[in-house]
Amino acid sequence: MNSKRIPVAILGATGAVGQRMIQLLENHPWFEITVLTGSDRTVGRPYGELVRWVLDGAPPASVANLIVQPSDVVAEVAIALSALPTDAAKLYEPLWAAHTAVCSNASSYRMTSDVPLIIPEVNPEHVHMIDDQRKARGWRGALVTNPNCSVIGIAMALKPLYDAVGLDIVQIATLQAVSGAGYPGVPSLDIIDNIVPNIANGVEEEKIEAEPCKILGRYDNAGITMAQMRMSAQVTRVPVTDGHTALISLKSLRGLTVENANEIYSSWQAPQLVRDLPSSPAQPLIIHTHPERPQPRRDRDLGNGMSVSIGRIRSCPVNDLRMVVLSHNTIRGAAGGAILNAELLVAAGYAGK
Repeated sequence: MNSKRIPVAILGATGAVGQRMIQLLENHPWFEITVLTGSDRTVGRPYGELVRWVLDGAPPASVANLIVQPSDVVAEVAIALSALPTDAAKLYEPLWAAHTAVCSNASSYRMTSDVPLIIPEVNPEHVHMIDDQRKARGWRGALVTNPNCSVIGIAMALKPLYDAVGLDIVQIATLQAVSGAGYPGVPSLDIIDNIVPNIANGVEEEKIEAEPCKILGRYDNAGITMAQMRMSAQVTRVPVTDGHTALISLKSLRGLTVENANEIYSSWQAPQLVRDLPSSPAQPLIIHTHPERPQPRRDRDLGNGMSVSIGRIRSCPVNDLRMVVLSHNTIRGAAGGAILNAELLVAAGYAGK
């Protein structure tokens, strides 16, 4: 890398995910935030004066004096990290992608056929869809998305098993933290001393059932052939601040025992291209042997919040195997995932030149 850092914009910088992006990019070795965008209410004002900072500490001094720009005006940056709400992302992300590389956390374009849905450790080869995307759309930039905040941990846990033995049935129940609802999030009288057995009126379940099939699908010049897993998801919101937990039961195509699974996980490594990216954790997957782990409060911050924890791997009387998977939803599942995608684009030669 050159000593000069790459200019980056944060789209939707005042929201909870935008704030987390800013926090994670402080002192980043490759990237420098030069543009922040926001809603009409915030445009034209210094970021540090207007933002209601919901994370620990205060906004970094490096961005406090940046004047918030409108999201519909494309700035001269190499990369735009999008924390825009779904409707705004649908409008503005293509405007930016025509000129620069956009790494989006929004769901608006995740399942669009020519938009890569990427977890760098899982499917970095999908980044080459950008060539097709640029040709079809006439863009100089690109649009890449990261998955739903629960799907990232789920897909990372499934990847080694899918490659080794194939997967037929995957049944999932999630216990999702309140931070996944943004800020101010779930009303306190709904979540304190309670569990809410629905998120986004079923749309969350649809995302969890669809996105892993694209992520684990095979890419060739004709596009993506979806993985043919049968997915079933149920979701709940629980009174945990950060950290989404997924309870998974799965049936393989070729048979799978606990011993097989442990061997598969112990030998799995992230692709070489991804291992040295600045935000890559030393251990993307951490296997826990204690019967009471992983737990959100104790394990969500492993690998600076970028590692996925897997525990209680055991046989299932209905399917082959069951396990508990935990990931930090606002770091690995949102802001950190988008930043890691941006690093992948730079490493693969699609951004930052």
